[in-house]
Amino acid sequence: MYKRTPDQPPHIESYSGVENPLWSVMIPVYNCIHYLEEALESVLQQDEGCALMQIEVVDDYSSDGDVEELVNKIGKGRIGYYRQKENLGSLRNFETCINRSKGKYVHLLHGDDRIEAGFYDEIASLFRDYPESGAAYTNFNYINSESGFVPHKNKSLLKSPGILADFIDQIAVRNLLQPPAIVVKRTTYEALGSFFAVHFGEDWEMWVRIAAKFPVAYSPKYLASYRVGHGSGISYTSFLTGQNFLDMKKVIDIIQHYLPEHKRSKIRKASLADTAQYTVKCAGSLLLNNRKAAFRQIKGAWSISKDITTLYWILRFYAMYILRYKQIENMLRKRKKIGFEKNSLSEEK
Repeated sequence: MYKRTPDQPPHIESYSGVENPLWSVMIPVYNCIHYLEEALESVLQQDEGCALMQIEVVDDYSSDGDVEELVNKIGKGRIGYYRQKENLGSLRNFETCINRSKGKYVHLLHGDDRIEAGFYDEIASLFRDYPESGAAYTNFNYINSESGFVPHKNKSLLKSPGILADFIDQIAVRNLLQPPAIVVKRTTYEALGSFFAVHFGEDWEMWVRIAAKFPVAYSPKYLASYRVGHGSGISYTSFLTGQNFLDMKKVIDIIQHYLPEHKRSKIRKASLADTAQYTVKCAGSLLLNNRKAAFRQIKGAWSISKDITTLYWILRFYAMYILRYKQIENMLRKRKKIGFEKNSLSEEK
């Protein structure tokens, strides 16, 4: 029976086709047409040719424009296009991407992200130098839809490329990477299955699952870019409804099964505390535009972890809220006033 959110990792069939490219750049999309051209161009600039690289867009029944037309316009026949017969949700769309992949290395590049020059060369060198790796990834940037690159740099895990020692202990506490930065061997997906359980944090669960079974190679070069701040998509909706912290708690529970029993309690406690702090920070970013959602995040943070650090961040949030209350109220009134004046002018015209 079909389930939109699988309870177990969906099985990935072994590829037995004639074509055997080195790369499968699979691009899952859903209502992100405004960013898709940028994603496709970033891949085409590093295109290694049909014999070495499969490039395909897998469209989860988008309704924001003609995705196929855009793919044909940008790709000029070089990029494949597959459209689901109905909207299946992100998990099933990722599953379709992996099952349709033909290459040795599978890159799931979300349609609103991009890669930077040299990404595939760097990943290739990681797999060449560390063939035992089940996956390889580079450091990455955050990009904002309106302001460009976010001036925040991730801390490098290594000074030079190599295998991440004890990676499972680090990534089980918090998610250390974003999807555009990582490439996974198809055989790894075949061994472990596809994404499951949740629609927020499903990637974190997958990276921990991989790290529990395979070495992971890493490069400190910033060669992928993850988009934030576009006010749409699964992540944004989850923040508004509070589904994000519910899903994260579920992921943390799942992760425990991948850890040695003697490490579970300590890592779980650290992970819950870290997730609670992240949730409070989400509340701060929501406060200006959606106070109800912001306070929902605060309630969620306290439900995740009631340690002293979480309490500190919550009290800090309330202090900032009280200090800025009048400022926020005035800004909201001004916005409403400007909107009212614009509507009045439009009616007069």
